[in-house]
Amino acid sequence: MLVVGDIVTDVVARHRGPLASGTDTAAAIRTMPGGAGANVACWAAHWGCPDVRILGRVGADSAAWHERELTASGVRPQLVVDPTAPTGTVICLVDADAAAERTFLTDSGASLRLDPGDWSPSLLDNVAWLHLSGYLFFSEPGRALVAVTLESARARGVPVSLDPASAGFLSVLGVDRFLALAEGVDVLLPSRDEACLLTGLPDPGDAAAKLSRHVPLVVVKQGGAGALVAESGAVREHVPAAPATPVDTTGAGDAFTGAFLAAVLSGSRPREAAAEGCRAGARAVERVGGRPERNA
Repeated sequence: MLVVGDIVTDVVARHRGPLASGTDTAAAIRTMPGGAGANVACWAAHWGCPDVRILGRVGADSAAWHERELTASGVRPQLVVDPTAPTGTVICLVDADAAAERTFLTDSGASLRLDPGDWSPSLLDNVAWLHLSGYLFFSEPGRALVAVTLESARARGVPVSLDPASAGFLSVLGVDRFLALAEGVDVLLPSRDEACLLTGLPDPGDAAAKLSRHVPLVVVKQGGAGALVAESGAVREHVPAAPATPVDTTGAGDAFTGAFLAAVLSGSRPREAAAEGCRAGARAVERVGGRPERNA
């Protein structure tokens, strides 16, 4: 499996209760490797996918560290080192008193500069699945790269999945523009908020059904409410969430996506793959950061 997407540095700050404006708020702060694309790759490898690769752009400031972290997680990094832009950084504010809900402050840095010049059709050699991080859609070079990768995948008959990644950035880009750019994708894995935003429908089941008229398989991630699997204009499965005690919800959706894709590639049907995704999401929220524990 090849993932094309963002590799960033996460600064995770876990605090309790509202932030105290204009003064100090006590927090536990950790610097960790992250990025939606990189997290998906690491979870797919952790969930048993034997060959996971990632194409991403990082700055020279932390390229060696990110390469080591990805390799240690069982992922084969194909890193483009940007000569001028630093690695993207995300500050993750996690309220421990609000079901570990997180808020992101995002400086995408070098990841926004991944472009068609970084692509080669040979990256798909011996690849059975291509996954795109939705963050690619939020810069002009990234959108151009999406078009090139989709063309390469179609030429080789490689299925493509897409995680929209951010309801906030999606609303800025525009729903119609996103859907036009995503044409030809085989699997769409939005969150509940993203699915509702993409359709203008308040009910996630209705949203999943509508999206599945345009994308063959839609899996809507609903956090503690589990996941919906929709095909051919109808919700086919409602998969319950796995029990968990949240510590940090950063990367839970990435964990779902990585485990789901690993299960699909191993031959699981969508319902079973979604159940694996729910299990991975539950495990993710019980850890700080967006990556899984290292395989022994």
